[in-house]
Amino acid sequence: MADQNATRLAAERHPDAFSAENQGAAETVFPNRHVAVAGGGLLLAGVALAAANMRPAVTSLASVLGEVRDSVGASTTWASVVTSVPTLCFGIAGIGAPLLARRMGINKVIGASLAVLTLAMLLRVVDGPWTVLGGTVLVCAAIAMCNVLIPVVVKESFPTRVGMATALYTTAMAAGGSTGSALTPYLNSTTGSWRLSLATWAVVALAALCVWVLATARRSSTRQVSGTSSTSPRRSLMRSPLAWVITVYFALQSLVAYVVMGWMPEVFKGAGIDGTTAGMLLGLLLLVGVPINMILPPLVTRTRSQSWWAVGLAVLTLTGLLGLLLAPQALPVVWALAIGIGMSAFPLALVLISLRTANAADTGSLSAMSQSVGYLIASFGPFLFGVLHDVTGTWSASLLAIVVIVAIQAVFGVIAGRPRTI
Repeated sequence: MADQNATRLAAERHPDAFSAENQGAAETVFPNRHVAVAGGGLLLAGVALAAANMRPAVTSLASVLGEVRDSVGASTTWASVVTSVPTLCFGIAGIGAPLLARRMGINKVIGASLAVLTLAMLLRVVDGPWTVLGGTVLVCAAIAMCNVLIPVVVKESFPTRVGMATALYTTAMAAGGSTGSALTPYLNSTTGSWRLSLATWAVVALAALCVWVLATARRSSTRQVSGTSSTSPRRSLMRSPLAWVITVYFALQSLVAYVVMGWMPEVFKGAGIDGTTAGMLLGLLLLVGVPINMILPPLVTRTRSQSWWAVGLAVLTLTGLLGLLLAPQALPVVWALAIGIGMSAFPLALVLISLRTANAADTGSLSAMSQSVGYLIASFGPFLFGVLHDVTGTWSASLLAIVVIVAIQAVFGVIAGRPRTI
């Protein structure tokens, strides 16, 4: 185990030095390393386009949530439920992702998920509040499958480029989220229809589906999630303390991220900022993550410990949240930028899943565990954030609760960042 992990870390930190003499050892650790050759640039494009669809479905709705709620005659409680749906669905659907992938193959599950995503984004805009809610459930269930399985594709297909491929994945995700938030209010104002502005994002999902089908057409449809035979022993990580630490870290950063994506425009509006500017601020908040997500994973994989990365990102998030709590109108752009950079805890969490495991089988197990359990825990955040606002009449108690959660997140990040494997 130690020798395998040393080989993997050496390959990730010094990919150019990973010569032909070392490829035999790599094949032992990653028996499907040839997939990188089979997939190549088109597979990377498929990963990037799939990732670009992981957030617009959420951020686009958040940016016009008030208009949607008023249009369909829904309550504030309904809005709280809608903002909680993403993480709840991610947790529940994520449990089934490895099972479906072992039965159908990773490629088919991701392709089917992108197809469901495309149709569900159209479905949720055709009727009233229950249709919006039901369509959002389907949208988020489809996203959940990709959330769990794409990191496994990255691990198996690009084992010596985990940092680079993760950077591409998270950068595309951040770019998609920021575009969804910033562009949807503009589309809403120009078309006069929130339904049309939300339905527009189905085009992006359809493009991802087409590229994914082309990229994976020549790959085996019976590949296992772990990249090993279905008869190979699979160990549970439920008794691993480190696996639970990473899961909790993933849960807390996800909770914060989906509170921000689901409620931040409303928080800005509550501070006296107009709706279009509030949507643009969320877009800016997510946009700043694009360059950060591009450079962070490769840098993180080159450091022995990732603990200080976790602390630094948490401090930035705390700075932005406290700014919104104490002086929301003073420097809203600064607060948005600080929170946006701090939300790069997500790519850090994905990198930790790879760095803390020694093979693709454990990566798949930890990815499924951290995302299924983590998102279930995180699902309480957006709902309670809205409930606290309803009870108190202000956003102060809600923001203070998130401040406490970010502080706890930093503690778990320090533990998860210590160099060792499960």
